[in-house]
Amino acid sequence: MDTIQKAVLIAHTLIALLIIVLVLLQRGKGADAGAAFGAGASGTVFGARGSSSFFSRATAVCATAFFVSSLTLAYLSSQSSSAPASLLEGAPVVEETSDEVPALSDEMPVADDLPALEAPEGVIEDSGDLPELEEDPASDSE
Repeated sequence: MDTIQKAVLIAHTLIALLIIVLVLLQRGKGADAGAAFGAGASGTVFGARGSSSFFSRATAVCATAFFVSSLTLAYLSSQSSSAPASLLEGAPVVEETSDEVPALSDEMPVADDLPALEAPEGVIEDSGDLPELEEDPASDSE
């Protein structure tokens, strides 16, 4: 990654976290109804108008910065040509060759030397042929 791309990515992440914090700090639409029933001093920290104008403007500025940093990251990633086209292109080649091939000896089992499997009772030995159907005498009377 380029240094510029790393810097923009870090700024992009910080802007995203700042947007999350700003949205969580904002009062909902129902907060004004709560002020009418006894919580009258809830918005006096940021002035008479409350915190809505400060937080909404700060959120709009951060959203614009987030949009610009997203476009910048997309442009920077499309311009980088040093990356391989495939993940396998940069992978190291591992070749394992064995000079020794095991020779066929008399001790190695061959298919003729293996024991035959015994079929359980009730199973037809010749499973390749299907049994013939007996004709129903009622079907001949038609």
